Amino acid sequence: MSSLYKTATFLLSAADVKQLPPDEGIEVAIVGRSNAGKSSVLNCITQSKKLARVSKTPGRTQQINVFVLDEDRRLMDLPGYGFANAPLAEQQKWEKTINDYFDSRDCLKGLVLVMDIRHPFKDMDMQMLDFCQHHELLVHILLNKADKLSKGAAKKTLLDSESILAPYGEAVSIQVFSAQKNEGTKELQSVLNKWYQQKV
Repeated sequence: MSSLYKTATFLLSAADVKQLPPDEGIEVAIVGRSNAGKSSVLNCITQSKKLARVSKTPGRTQQINVFVLDEDRRLMDLPGYGFANAPLAEQQKWEKTINDYFDSRDCLKGLVLVMDIRHPFKDMDMQMLDFCQHHELLVHILLNKADKLSKGAAKKTLLDSESILAPYGEAVSIQVFSAQKNEGTKELQSVLNKWYQQKV
């Protein structure tokens, strides 16, 4: 299914869940802190350098960006949370959008949660994990920016992370990732393949 991701096309940006496509097929959402590198991850998944806009200013994704893989499968880029360079009212609006999205989309099968490997499991990351657990959603965590650490340090962070995630059971998986060096993409796509191959 790796060729599936190369066909990804941008459909629309939605400020409200009412603007999203019908709640059909299978959606996978990408979420994370606004400086974790979500857009770069999305570009790695689709093997495109231009699909998602990458900015040096965290918080540029202020709406839900919808990318279509085929008639039954979509990738959703959710607004980042955390140190977004925006007024508090705007950030609260983003959070409401995410909450409304989780509450209303039966077609949502899993989340890719992107974290900076140097600063993983911040308070809002943990809140997101608990929220996903409450909604019985599968989560795959990417410890992104692994190129910023030595391989030994990255491996230690992964092991420490697995201990933190033990209470969540099999609903949460994790891997080391580097969007900058395109490392870990095949492992990520393998996880997505399982989600996308569920019955529509």
